[in-house]
Amino acid sequence: MDSSDRPFQPDAEAIQAALEGAGPSDPGRVREILAKAEALGGLEAADLPPLMALEDPELLAGLFQAARKVKEAIYGNRIVLFAPLYISNLCANECLYCAFRASNRTLPRRALDSGEIAEEVRHLLRQGHKRVLLVSGEAYPREGLDYILRAIRTVYATRLGPGEIRRLNVNIAPLSVESFRRLAGEGIGTYQLFQETYPRETYTAMHLRGAKADFQGRLGVMDRAMTAGLDDVGIGALFGLYDWRYEVLALLQHARHLEARFGCGPHTISVPRIEPAEGSSTSRRPPHEVDDASFRKLVAILRLAVPYTGLILSTREREAVRREVIALGISQVSAGSRTHPGGYGEPAEAQGAQFSLGDHRRLDEVVQDLCGAGYLPSFCTSCYRMGRTGADFMHLARPGEIKDHCHPNALASLQEFREDYAPAATAATIDAGIAAGLDGMDPGPKARAAAMVARVRAGERDVYC
Repeated sequence: MDSSDRPFQPDAEAIQAALEGAGPSDPGRVREILAKAEALGGLEAADLPPLMALEDPELLAGLFQAARKVKEAIYGNRIVLFAPLYISNLCANECLYCAFRASNRTLPRRALDSGEIAEEVRHLLRQGHKRVLLVSGEAYPREGLDYILRAIRTVYATRLGPGEIRRLNVNIAPLSVESFRRLAGEGIGTYQLFQETYPRETYTAMHLRGAKADFQGRLGVMDRAMTAGLDDVGIGALFGLYDWRYEVLALLQHARHLEARFGCGPHTISVPRIEPAEGSSTSRRPPHEVDDASFRKLVAILRLAVPYTGLILSTREREAVRREVIALGISQVSAGSRTHPGGYGEPAEAQGAQFSLGDHRRLDEVVQDLCGAGYLPSFCTSCYRMGRTGADFMHLARPGEIKDHCHPNALASLQEFREDYAPAATAATIDAGIAAGLDGMDPGPKARAAAMVARVRAGERDVYC
């Protein structure tokens, strides 16, 4: 078998050599790397250690400024909003950092039935969500994958007034190629799964039992998914299990592998940090805790290294941290989240959550905050439905053409949220944000966007191009 056809395998020696060879950052070399990144071609592994070692305030400011420039050039000021939908916390794995692990007897276990899933969707629709990430513990009720497929159909079939979920992304246990083909047939958006940590020894120490203890099997999951026809995949690491610098370099290797083998890298990379989880001492004392300064740095570096890949920030992070990090290259954020089955009908910190939340704000509060900070919140799902996914998305993103679709769609979707869900104070902030978003556009796209917004104001829904 040709090496290009093999599942991903991190080159641990290359990563370690790169980290060990990184001395104090040379200012000239750093400026050279930042200039390269601003040309929107991405960075290679050798470029990252000098940025990781930055301590000088002026050079750090240069790193953050470059990350903002790159994000603005490709994504503009748009921030896509979504929420996780936990349908089950049944799990056969023993992951030391997770409340869902099999040995945690204090956790109430639950797998929602179709009626309960529909009720959770209605709670999300009342908030105004259009895009949802379906999440399940890595064990299913007796019917196995059919349980997940039925849940997907339930989500798409549920309506409430003008509300509907227009795109469902999925975070579930690894599957075989044949099972991934079944999943692809359900019209999902992105298949998302995290390696959690890339060094084998750490992975083995953190995952004691269950299917997830298979390090090699986990590494190959995205190869199987993309072989099955899922061209939009999302990867990530759980920062705090190992040296964040190693994890970032491994994520870059993983992205480059997928691009080389399938012609398209991951659609998204997620950057969760470990947060306290019920019954997990590891989660309360992470082996390699990532402080806020390092977190800002790693997000900025990822933005420069993989400029066309979306970066996802969850509600694990506190409000203040989210505000800081969004400015450094984040393109998607969760809002109004709950992390346990049935959670949207219960208090934010009800028992049974997978981990603690840092940001407890409602969706409309996050929208108001983003608009007030000069961002354009987006509920758009048009790329999935128009077939602009995988390599096709990248072919539009690289020359900068994707903004001609995304910006008008973001404005129309935000106007829809304003008409149907926003309280008065939030609506006023949205009005100002939409006006500013139109003012900043070129004449052609501006005319199209203004017409789309006007159609929504007149009562039309799901307007996109």
